[in-house]
Amino acid sequence: MTLGAPEQRLGQAGQVAARPVVALLGHPNTGKTTLFNRLTGLRHKTSNFPGTTQEARIGSIGAGRADLIDMPGVYGLELDLPESAVCRRVLAGDGPSPVDGASRAPDAVCVVLDSTHLARNLTLVGEASRRRLPMVVALTMGDVARASGIEVDPARLEAELGCPVVACNARTGEGVDRVAESIARARIPVNTPPGDQAGVTRWADQLARRVALAPADSEKLLRAERRTDRIDRVLTHPVLGAVVFVLVMTGLFGVVFSLAQWPMEAVDWLFASLGGLAQRVLPEGPVRELVSQGVVGGVGATVIFLPQICLLFFLISLLEDTGYLARAALLMDRVLRPFGLAGHSFVPLLSSHACALPGIMSARGVPDPKERLATILVAPFMTCSARIPVYVLATTLLFKDRPWTAALAFVGCYALGIAAGVLSALLVRRTILRGKSRPMAIELPTFKAPSLRTALITTLDRGLVFLRQAGTNILAICVILWWLGAFPHTAPPPGATALREQASALVAPGQEEARAALETEAEHLERAHAQAQSFAGIIGRAIQPVFEPLGFDWRLTIGVVTSFAAREVFVSTMTVVVAGEEDPEAEGVLDQLARATRDDGKTPLFTPAACWSLLVFYVLAMQCLPTLAVTAREAGGARWAFLQFAWMSAVAYLFAFIAYRVALAIGGGA
Repeated sequence: MTLGAPEQRLGQAGQVAARPVVALLGHPNTGKTTLFNRLTGLRHKTSNFPGTTQEARIGSIGAGRADLIDMPGVYGLELDLPESAVCRRVLAGDGPSPVDGASRAPDAVCVVLDSTHLARNLTLVGEASRRRLPMVVALTMGDVARASGIEVDPARLEAELGCPVVACNARTGEGVDRVAESIARARIPVNTPPGDQAGVTRWADQLARRVALAPADSEKLLRAERRTDRIDRVLTHPVLGAVVFVLVMTGLFGVVFSLAQWPMEAVDWLFASLGGLAQRVLPEGPVRELVSQGVVGGVGATVIFLPQICLLFFLISLLEDTGYLARAALLMDRVLRPFGLAGHSFVPLLSSHACALPGIMSARGVPDPKERLATILVAPFMTCSARIPVYVLATTLLFKDRPWTAALAFVGCYALGIAAGVLSALLVRRTILRGKSRPMAIELPTFKAPSLRTALITTLDRGLVFLRQAGTNILAICVILWWLGAFPHTAPPPGATALREQASALVAPGQEEARAALETEAEHLERAHAQAQSFAGIIGRAIQPVFEPLGFDWRLTIGVVTSFAAREVFVSTMTVVVAGEEDPEAEGVLDQLARATRDDGKTPLFTPAACWSLLVFYVLAMQCLPTLAVTAREAGGARWAFLQFAWMSAVAYLFAFIAYRVALAIGGGA
């Protein structure tokens, strides 16, 4: 059967469809998405399958010859899993298509088979063939199979199935063009399995024996399997596997936080330059301040973390492509299962250490709905990049000139966030999300060299998703915060006026330096006074009694309140409110923060007890409105976002209070 021309095909309500639609189907880790990327290049978009949070990647093959849907990776169409249900609905045409919204089945299906596990993969071909759709089979991993002594005959398999079968290597591009050409001559298979699901497995086994693996090669295959088994015994061992896992994760985060510093500094410089340009070009007034501080500053506060997020996803993609990440998930399944989570939650929680937004979105891959929801709810407990500036400030004030002690406190912050996350998961899985955890069933993929092309495309996709989901939200938040901090305008305080009068009197030669120092001090006082009398300052004083038990005065309360929108604004808020500086890295700002006193002029603002309380609060609190928005969307309702906010805020308040009282008891009040 040949796919009809566009004018011969009718879509919903009799309208002519633009071009044929092909569904790309396959097991996880078969090279399916790599093949999709090769077939479509960068001509694709990412959205959701209608009615689900499962991600759909839709691309164009060639010069618009057909639309290709990258289906979720599934081990079987009949399994009771969300991704299997999505595939069944799409293949049956049940509901709107993610391509154009038409309620119709795809015109053809391309099934990707891993040559190294042919029998297991052929069960999916058998299930798909029962849908009576034109089919093409793409054989991947042929080089890996041959290295193990497995040789699959594509021509024999094509003759057995009665539909086109093409061998290809998606990583190198070999044979990909032939796959695209074969889609045009897709045919309904003539050899379909009989009986029930068990019959499919007997059919797949027999077919695999007829088309693959000559007996002379069996010893080579056994040697390869034994070698893989020896490696797996180490990687999945409760002790040795854990050691390897710690080393790999330490290296991963070490690379992320070290290499990302250069592009982060470049991004910071770029937006600082743009802000300075806006200050020079625009006339003085509210519009200039809005653009330079609200718009440019707001976008920069988001984009500065993009290098870390992209680098994390790039490295995770490489690990996944090698086959290690599946072993790590299986290892972590033993650790997470007592807390009501499964190994599938490992990648979302790992990703959340860069940013909770992509971490929550990657929870779509958790098969069990209750485990997925629990993962979404606890993912923000993982220490993200936005918390790091607060950690740096608090630990520096606590352990000045003691870098190793500060580093130990940093590690403690990460550990506290992880502990709070898994214990919260245990609580929700024993109460509102009660249910038996599903055993983790995962096919360990063959070890292979990773594809840089796939990793780069994945990184690009995830980076764009992050910018779309977070950029606009944080921009709006920062504009609101700028307005709260900039209005109403107030007259300069008497102290600042007096300093300017003193400065104006210093006109004699040689007094320029003293005059500049007085003017700078007056400017600091004016900024701090304006912030204190702004709407943000008024709100801070009104709410301060709520945070007083945690050791926060009204200025720290302003910082906490503003950072409920986004954590990263805390340090910049403190530099303006306390030190009167707009640049948190300006010379002497840290010393000014360390010397700052409360309204009595005696008590330090950042006492050791207050620093410990602040540190614990920021480890545990939900202070990211974009995360709440993504939680509401991914979890299926605003009630889950409210629960997440309420629970994390309550936990943060309680343990910050405990930390403050314990620190006071051991002499941390001054």
